[in-house]
Amino acid sequence: MTSVGIDLGTTNSLISYWSEEGPKLIPNALGDVLTPSVVGIDDKGDILIGKAAKERLITHPEHTVSDFKRTMGSDKQVTLGGKQEQNYTFRPEELSAFVLRSLKADAEIHLGMNITNAIISVPAYFNDIQRKATIDAGKLAGLEVDSLINEPTAAALAYGLNEVEESQFLIFDLGGGTFDVSILDKYDNIMEVRATAGDNFLGGNDFRDQLVTKLTEDHKLDFETLNRADQNRLNRLAEIIKQDLSSRDTSNYAATIAETELKGSITRESFEELAANLRRRLRVPIERAINDATLRPENIDNVVLVGGASRMPMIRRMVGRLFQKLPLSHLNPDEIVALGAAVQTGLKARDVALEDVVMTDVCPYTLGTSAVVDDNYENLVIVPIIERNAVVPISQSQKFYTIRDKQKEINLDIYQGENMRPEDNILLGNLRVEVPPDKAGIEGVDVRFTYDINGALEVEVTSISTKKTVRKIFKNQANLSDEELEQRFKALSGIKLHPREHAENAALLAKAERIYAESLRTQRDYVRSLILEFEQQISDQSNRDIDKIRENFANSLSELDNNIFDMD
Repeated sequence: MTSVGIDLGTTNSLISYWSEEGPKLIPNALGDVLTPSVVGIDDKGDILIGKAAKERLITHPEHTVSDFKRTMGSDKQVTLGGKQEQNYTFRPEELSAFVLRSLKADAEIHLGMNITNAIISVPAYFNDIQRKATIDAGKLAGLEVDSLINEPTAAALAYGLNEVEESQFLIFDLGGGTFDVSILDKYDNIMEVRATAGDNFLGGNDFRDQLVTKLTEDHKLDFETLNRADQNRLNRLAEIIKQDLSSRDTSNYAATIAETELKGSITRESFEELAANLRRRLRVPIERAINDATLRPENIDNVVLVGGASRMPMIRRMVGRLFQKLPLSHLNPDEIVALGAAVQTGLKARDVALEDVVMTDVCPYTLGTSAVVDDNYENLVIVPIIERNAVVPISQSQKFYTIRDKQKEINLDIYQGENMRPEDNILLGNLRVEVPPDKAGIEGVDVRFTYDINGALEVEVTSISTKKTVRKIFKNQANLSDEELEQRFKALSGIKLHPREHAENAALLAKAERIYAESLRTQRDYVRSLILEFEQQISDQSNRDIDKIRENFANSLSELDNNIFDMD
C-alpha cells in the first residue's frame, strides 16, 4: 500500500510521497508540481483541472470555478454549464474531489502503481464539519484518507526534520484563502505543537481584493454589475499587480475591462496602506497562539513563512518587527506543506529513516457540552471538557447532575468552539443517557472526552449509580450520508477528466483563447492566426516534432501575455 501526501490548497494543490531520499513532489502532466485548484468543463463535457481550467475563468466563466475550498463543509452548490446546454451542480467537496482525482492520476503515472491512500493537509483552524468534508472529498476521489494533518504542522515537519536541532519556532502560514499560525518546540527529535490559531477567511485573495476595490474606484467601475468574465479579468489584473509589487516599488498596468481602458500605476506604499486592516487581522491569531503557549515574542527562535501570500514584503516586515528577527523563507513557501505531508506518510509507515522522529499535535478548538450553571434552567452555557491547544491524544472527564426532580435521562449536546453560548458554536452531535428518577442533583453522569491524533473524538457517558455506559465516536462522520456518498461517487466516476496526454495542448489553447479575449484589433487577429495554425499542426498526424511546435506556440503566447499588462 502506497500512501501519498496531498496539500489541497485554495489556490494551488500538490501531491508528494516519501522516498529513501526523503520527501518528493510529484509533477503533473505539464511537468509542474503546482496544480491550480480550478475546475472547469470543456466543450465535450470533460472535466478540466489546473492550468487549462484557470485560463478559462475569463473565457468560459460559466463553465469554470475556483476558490471553492473556502466553502468546504457548507451546503453551497455551484452550477457549471456543460455540453448541449446540460448543467452540472457540484458541492465544494465534489469540486475538491476532481482536483484530488487529477493529483491521484499524476501520482499513479509517476510512481507506476495504484494509489489508494492519502494524508491530506487542512488549515489548522478548519472545524469538524470542514474536516469531514475534506475526508468526503478524498472518498469521492477514490482515496482512503489515512488521516488529516494541519498545514502548519506539516510545514513544521518539513522544516524541522533537517533544519534545526533544538528550537522554539513559529509557522506563519498565509495561503490564498486561509491563515494559520502554530508554535512548536523541537527537542531530542521531538516536535511538539504548543499552540495553534488561525482565520479561515483571511488569505492572499483578500489582499488581492483590496487592489480590485482600488481599481474599480479609480476607474469608476461597479464590480457587482460586471459580468463574470470581466470580474475574473479584474481579479487577474489585481493578482498580477499584487505579485509585481513584491519585487518592485511601482506597478504600471494597462488593460481593457468592460470596454473601459484601465491604465495607471499603483505603488507598494499605497497597496500597503490599503491592506493595513488585513495586517491587523493577521496579528490576532498570532497573539492568541503566543498567549496560549504562555510565551512572549522574544521567546521564538525562528519564524518560518509558509504559503505563497507570505512572499509579500509587507508580511516579511510585519513579522520581522513583531519578533525582532528576519523570518526564514529559504524553503519554498508553496511546497513546504506538501513536503511535510509526505514526511507524515513516512512516519505513519514507520520508515526506518524516521524512527527517531516524534510529532505531537494539539486540539485546535475547545470541546465541551452545554449545561446549566445557575438557578435559571433555561440559561445554557458551554462547559469546556477539553480546552483548545491541549496536547493530543488526551482524555478528560467531568460530572454532570440532574436539574429536575424525577428526571429520567440526561441529554448531552457536544459542541466545538470558543464561545460561551451553545448556539454560537458548532454542534457535533448528541447523546442521551437514562438515569433513575430521583430528586434533582442526586443522579448524575460521568462524561469523558477522548481526542486522538487523527481528530477523532470519543465521548463516553456513564451513569454514576447504575454504571450503564453510552459511547459514541465522532469520527469521519460525513456531512453527506453514506448513501449520498455512494450515489455521488458513482455520478462523479461517470464524468471523465480531460485526457492527461492532451493536458499540455489544452492548457496552451486555453491560454491562447484568454489572450485573444483580452486583445484588440490587429493583435487579436494575430492571436487567432496562431491558434488556428497550432490546432492544424497538432491535428496533422505527419508532424513528428510536436514538442517543438508546442514550444514555439508557448513562447509566442508568453510574449503576447507580457504585453497585455504593461508592467514596465
